[in-house]
Amino acid sequence: MNGVLTTLIFYQVLMLGIGWWASRRNTDSEDYYLGGRKLGPAIAALSASASSSSAWSLLGVSGAAFAWGLPAIWLIPATISGFLINWYLIAPRLHEQSRRNGALTLTEFIAGPRGDPARRTIMRMGAAVILFSFTFYIAAQFQAAGTTFASVLGINQNTAIMVGAAVVLLYVWLGGFWAASVTDSVQGILMALSSLLLPALAILAVGGPAILLDGLVGDDNGGFSLWTGQATLPAAVGFVCGLFGIGLGYPGQPHVVNRFMAIENQQAIVRGRRIALSWACIIYTGMVLLGWCGRLLVDDVGDGEQLLFVLATLLLPAMLAGVMVSAILSAIMSTADSQLLVAASSVSHDLSDHHAEPGKGLARARWVVLLIGLLAIALAIGFPDRIFNRVLFAWQALAAAFGPLLVVSLWRGPVRPAWRIATLATGFLLTVTLSWTVDSPGDWVERLVPLAIALGLAWLGSRSVPG
Repeated sequence: MNGVLTTLIFYQVLMLGIGWWASRRNTDSEDYYLGGRKLGPAIAALSASASSSSAWSLLGVSGAAFAWGLPAIWLIPATISGFLINWYLIAPRLHEQSRRNGALTLTEFIAGPRGDPARRTIMRMGAAVILFSFTFYIAAQFQAAGTTFASVLGINQNTAIMVGAAVVLLYVWLGGFWAASVTDSVQGILMALSSLLLPALAILAVGGPAILLDGLVGDDNGGFSLWTGQATLPAAVGFVCGLFGIGLGYPGQPHVVNRFMAIENQQAIVRGRRIALSWACIIYTGMVLLGWCGRLLVDDVGDGEQLLFVLATLLLPAMLAGVMVSAILSAIMSTADSQLLVAASSVSHDLSDHHAEPGKGLARARWVVLLIGLLAIALAIGFPDRIFNRVLFAWQALAAAFGPLLVVSLWRGPVRPAWRIATLATGFLLTVTLSWTVDSPGDWVERLVPLAIALGLAWLGSRSVPG
């Protein structure tokens, strides 16, 4: 217990110190939202990767692998494909074009230049979509850490949520984008170390890769059910395509692509993509392997999303297990910082759609951070849900609203005003509607249909626009 508390205190003090340091670098809105567009390759890669993953990749993916068995293998290529799309197709063009038009947020980039008839509508709609989605997203992070803080430290869960959230709110309030990026980088390193160490120890405990595979296959003779959990070919194809829909959603994530707007130059993008792709391979392969090993090592963990902490306690000495658990929990909490910052920028920058005086702009952004954080705390405490489900719901809503517009704008050219509005509204509303009404293998309907329709609308809207 002493080791856990010591590590927790040290980590949180470190995060607050980073927030104080970052606050000294903020002189205007560009500093607060994009770090003055001076992000280096390592911080850009690690912060973009960690902010897109966090509790979902550590707890959600390992929990899914524990529950699903071999079908979880498709999560690895599905998620890595998103990193490939973002770093090869989105990053170079978004970096160049956002600098040219001076956009500080993803919403501002797709809204068009000043004077565009759809600009104000797009800015308001985009802000509403981000606020709705990120309230759920941030609540999932607070809930994930709060639940485990409570079990590990023996404190009330609601108290754990509020204490952890308070630290995150404070260093984002102070440091803005620099604080979020640097703390996310620390988080990314911790995640990578845990994704190397714990799966390796778990495979050794199982008896090796061959025994692990035999244990997963069991008496199953193969076929669709073994590798997809589905009984028929159409259902199996739907399951796999639905998981790849997660990867297709990466371009629509404002808290991820804003790193591409902030990175210092094209050379940094090349170096950053190597770091990001290596990180993704380590994290998702490691967490899937950990979930599989858990099926053989433990009988019942109650909530599969707590498997990582169960195995850490089982496989590591008590002191080291406590240190790792507390460090990972603190890292998960810090993931909410990027979402808070993007949501704050949507209200304070996008809704106002004007360049306020630096002091007023920063003050408004900081108050918005506090408001959104409090809403997320209320949601986490009052309406708990599974991390895997809550994060993917927010993820897909953002993906369908922003991804198609961004891709078409970068690769084909501007989309006409009315078509931009239709694309954003259709992608978001259709995703929300289908997620609440349709149950399909791999949730392929809610992940692919809105994306496809929104992409078609954006493509049609750009057809007659000169290059």
